[in-house]
Amino acid sequence: MSVKHPIIAFTGSSGAGTTTFRRVFDRLFREEGITRFRVDGNAFRRYDRKAMKYQVERHLEKGRCLSHFSPEANFLERLEGLFREYSRTGTGLCRRYAENEELAEIYGVPVGSFTPWEEIPKGTDLLVYDGLHGGYSEHPWSRRSTFLSHNPRVTEQRQRLAKGDVPGLDVARWVDLLIGVVPVINLEWIQKIHRDTHQKNKEAEDTIQTILRRLPDYIDYIVPQFSLTDINFQRVPLSDSSNPFVLRDIPSLDESIVVIRFRNPKGYDFPQFIRRIKGSWMSRRNTLVIPGGQLEHAIRVICAPLVHALVEHYRTAAEEQS
Repeated sequence: MSVKHPIIAFTGSSGAGTTTFRRVFDRLFREEGITRFRVDGNAFRRYDRKAMKYQVERHLEKGRCLSHFSPEANFLERLEGLFREYSRTGTGLCRRYAENEELAEIYGVPVGSFTPWEEIPKGTDLLVYDGLHGGYSEHPWSRRSTFLSHNPRVTEQRQRLAKGDVPGLDVARWVDLLIGVVPVINLEWIQKIHRDTHQKNKEAEDTIQTILRRLPDYIDYIVPQFSLTDINFQRVPLSDSSNPFVLRDIPSLDESIVVIRFRNPKGYDFPQFIRRIKGSWMSRRNTLVIPGGQLEHAIRVICAPLVHALVEHYRTAAEEQS
């Protein structure tokens, strides 16, 4: 981490609901006069859409799973390299992914493909990452890590790391503020099925099969990150979501509560949070519970001081060097 060029990362599965966080943080940045460079985690996929489909089918023929959650399906070494370089110099290599027709027209590349790698322009106050691997770490001894996997691939990888056979990736170590966006699993699946059906014109059954196929990778590579995050926002529906594969309506925020867990509660003014966020209460010494309808307000109350402090440290360091 570096006070010179701070990094904020939102990490969560596809369909988790990071759009709300991007919108609130963008407003915070405008109000604070902060210039940010946004990094889309999709840009660090190893394969374009056509090649990924081929690789998935090839792995299935061998009885193996490959998904966008898998480290081998991503350039995670490039992602860590970007974070490391940006934290030191305020720049680094990045590219864009054309997820849909609109982005393809903006970037001038075919749908499902990438733009060339380019240097991030200097002069931004901070970098914001939104994707699947903002808290990824291979280090079992990491200052953040608390997860042990029973997946043979992960076990073998960690044995090699312990022997020093390969350098271990540790994306999380470069992030100054790591936020997990993690609805309970049934709600996450409901949101993904709904999004894919209405925004990507996919059949619900196809999305369900994708969810089931990549579940082992979800357990091994996504879930561990939520033990490493500084703050987790977990939405819990108050309506029946017991069978997410038949429920087609997403429970609204007003039909939910949000459980907010702080990895290290030291330094947070919880009494102030409770005063300012209507209907909130503490369920544990490091856990705040809020009504779902208060989510955007809670993000501002909790995160605005953190963003302000990060940027002030950066600007103070820059002034001292100039």
